[in-house]
Amino acid sequence: MIVLRAQKGPAVDIVQAIGRALRQKPGEGKMATLIVPVFLRADEDPEDILTSKSYGPLIRVLNGLRAHDERAVEMLAIPQENQKREIQPSRTIGKPPAEGEAESRLLLRFAAPRDPALIAKWINYQVLNTERQDWRRGLEAALRYQEREGGLEVPYDHVEGAYPLGRWLSDQRRAFRAGQMSGERAAELEALGIVWDTADAGFERNLGAARAYHAQHGTLAAPRHATALDVAVGQWLTNVRRPGGLGNDPVRAERRAAALAAIDEDWNPAERGWTVDWQRHHAYLAQLLAEGARLSAIVPGVTRHGEDVGRWLATQRRDFDRLTEEQQTRLADLGVKKAPRARQTPAKAPGVSTSGRGPAAFQTGVQALAQYREREGGGLPGRGHVEELPDGTAHRTGVWIVNQKQRRDRLHADQLAALAALGIDWAAKAP
Repeated sequence: MIVLRAQKGPAVDIVQAIGRALRQKPGEGKMATLIVPVFLRADEDPEDILTSKSYGPLIRVLNGLRAHDERAVEMLAIPQENQKREIQPSRTIGKPPAEGEAESRLLLRFAAPRDPALIAKWINYQVLNTERQDWRRGLEAALRYQEREGGLEVPYDHVEGAYPLGRWLSDQRRAFRAGQMSGERAAELEALGIVWDTADAGFERNLGAARAYHAQHGTLAAPRHATALDVAVGQWLTNVRRPGGLGNDPVRAERRAAALAAIDEDWNPAERGWTVDWQRHHAYLAQLLAEGARLSAIVPGVTRHGEDVGRWLATQRRDFDRLTEEQQTRLADLGVKKAPRARQTPAKAPGVSTSGRGPAAFQTGVQALAQYREREGGGLPGRGHVEELPDGTAHRTGVWIVNQKQRRDRLHADQLAALAALGIDWAAKAP
């Protein structure tokens, strides 16, 4: 026996309280009794049940009971025939009482006998029709929203017209998770595209943006500021890589990790032992080579998606011994080798210039410029351009051209001709 003295919480809480009262061990055969106090005002009569607000607590309990046994409550709305007017307005349930015992099988018993026709009308008006009308209003509001927005991702505080659709959908999700929704109603909402677990819905939306980013960039090693499909996918990927970023449920977290790995198995580079930045540049280098670029032509200044892959490659060659074994293997698979150690410059004979202006330095500059033009199809590099030569050394080709112009009056004719052949206009015009 449970006394439901106050029912001020959500409807689901009342349903759960009733469920605890009804719960029993299999075969126990006991009968639960719910007592609901109804306090009438001094000016009210018990027969004012159709208009009195004092019966509100009983209405809430009957609605909660209906979630457990809809048919039993609806039976109360059917007036029983061949009965006196003043009776207990309810059919009996369970086994009949033994001789001398009081009747305790009534589904609904009032302290004083009531007119069954009046009770049936009250049940219809206050319980059945009200609940059904609310369901239809909610479903119609959901349909309008779905047709306009293309889905049912409704904010909790959203009001559709005058109907609190966001709150209503939240109540339906709670009822569904608690197993208190009929299959017919669940099917109606699913036909409109409801997502019962909104957390999974948010993950799927971001996962779609991650797929779009990967389709464009070939990797999920996105920088934090990256966006796709109007989603801050870079920040989202940063968040899900953190401990616990895939959720606290281990089964769900494993499922989500598998979904990301299906897009890019290297979606979380930290598990491999390197950074997102390293993974992104490695992916871009692989893409350049797959598109036909020569490794020797990928020098500082060669970019992809705004990233200087050439400069990164030079750093990897220089710091090859600092990389993990797996990083070295991945680079070797692309043909990348450790940069040779710089050779020591032999001591020069007295009188030989070491300023870089000698014939050897000039020839190195011509070689670097010729390499640049062959790769780029002509043109001249900018002042800040650095060209990496086949021996792994870096040549400041842009600065070298500026220096040659400043000292053009001291260049030999063959040197000017070499520069003119490489597209330097001022060398061709020199006297």
